[in-house]
This record gives sequence, structure tokens and C-alpha cells, in this order.
Amino acid sequence: MTRIIAIANQKGGVGKTTTAVNLAAGLARSGRRVLLADLDPQGNATMGSGIDKRALRFTVYHVLLGLSAVQNVRMRADGGTYDVLPANRDLAGAEVEMVDLENRETRLKSALAPVAAEYDLILLDCPPALNLLTVNGLVAAESVIIPMQCEYYALEGLTDLINTIKKVRAHLNPRIQIDGLLRTMFDPRNTLAQQVSADLQQHFGDKVYETIIPRNIRLAEAPSYGKPSIEFDPACKGSQAYLALAEELLCREAATHAAA
Repeated sequence: MTRIIAIANQKGGVGKTTTAVNLAAGLARSGRRVLLADLDPQGNATMGSGIDKRALRFTVYHVLLGLSAVQNVRMRADGGTYDVLPANRDLAGAEVEMVDLENRETRLKSALAPVAAEYDLILLDCPPALNLLTVNGLVAAESVIIPMQCEYYALEGLTDLINTIKKVRAHLNPRIQIDGLLRTMFDPRNTLAQQVSADLQQHFGDKVYETIIPRNIRLAEAPSYGKPSIEFDPACKGSQAYLALAEELLCREAATHAAA
């Protein structure tokens, strides 16, 4: 059965897109069929997958407005290991145009339904805002991965996001759950980061992934080459961490199925 996972945090600069791209590549490397949907008008997940967002004729914008189907818009990532539903700045207009459309919160869910069976996992890279695009992602998904830095303001933003997820669960998508909190850009030498990390583990328990993504220059360099870090430099610490995250995600899934 296909799992649809939203990767969301309304705070920008927390490694959300880096997580989406590298997790897609890591899961594909494990033999899973993966679709990465870019829901951010910045199109960073698209570019980070080796697709030129400036040359696109059709994007997720056309899918959300019902102008084209996912089957006609999706593309293969440059490395050839996973599919991408690309985005560019056209998507910025979608939110305004969707306001007056019927079922505006469920348009992504409906669009993905015809192709869902072709994939084991569909990852949704949500924009850094709690807007209609993010709501579409949360309505389509069954779980959410929340990448976050271990700093004070991140905790405040986390509260807002959790409240949004609760509202979506109450009114639009009763099955949605938090899959896990992912600590990103982590510097173990930083005392505050250590304290926030400990607070997260105390309050959220096993919802916090064991895998920690370190600060790593190769993770930052990889997008400029249009590649996930695990393809750009598989041996670097950042790549190894994302491969471990993919394995942890699959192990959790296997454990859940075994318990059921």
C-alpha cells in the first residue's frame, strides 16, 4: 500500500527540501518506487533533483488547477532513481486561483489517486508557510515528517504546526499523524542544541527520529550540482545520515505492519 508523507515546517531554512530530496533518493536506493512532489513555488526540490524549473512546460500548478494530470507532468530525476512532480514560480499563483475552486483543500489528494498504486512512497515537499498549498499536502498525506533545527524559535514554530495538523485531522483528514521529528543541521558542540534536543526527546519520546542530520557542507553544495547529496558524495556524513534516516523510516514501517 502506498504511503504518502508530507515533509513540512512553516519555518524556512530548516533543511526541509534537503530532507525531501535525499530521503527520496535514499528510499529509491533501497528499492522503493518513489514520487517526490514539489509543492514549493521556489522549486528547490525540482532543481535539487536535476530538473531545470525554468524550462518546464507543465508543473504541479497545472495539476492542482485540473489543467493536466500527474501522469503527464511527472518527470524522472536526473539520477534516474525516483520520479518528480516539478514546480516553479507559477505555483505561487495557484493558491490565489484555488480559493474559488470546489474542494480546494483536496485537489492534490484527488490528483495523486490515479497514480498512487505505481509507488511505494510519495513524498510531499511543502512550502515554508501554513498556506493552502501546505494544507493540500497535509490533506493528501497520512503522516508528516517535521524537520527542525534545535533552537528556541523552532520550538515555537513546532507548536503552530502541530495545531494546524490537529485542525486538519479534525476537519479534513482524520488519518493524518506525525511520523516523526527530525533534528537537522545539528552541531553537538552547541549547548543550546543539546538542550533543545533533550527537550524534544522528553516531550515527544519515540516520535523523535534516532537519526540526527549533522551540519555538513556537502549537503549544502549538492543542490548546485542538481543532485541529492547521497548521489553527489555518498560517503560524507550528511549523506550517511540521510541513508540512515531512510532505513529508520522503513524499519518503523515494518514494525508497524508486524504489530498490525
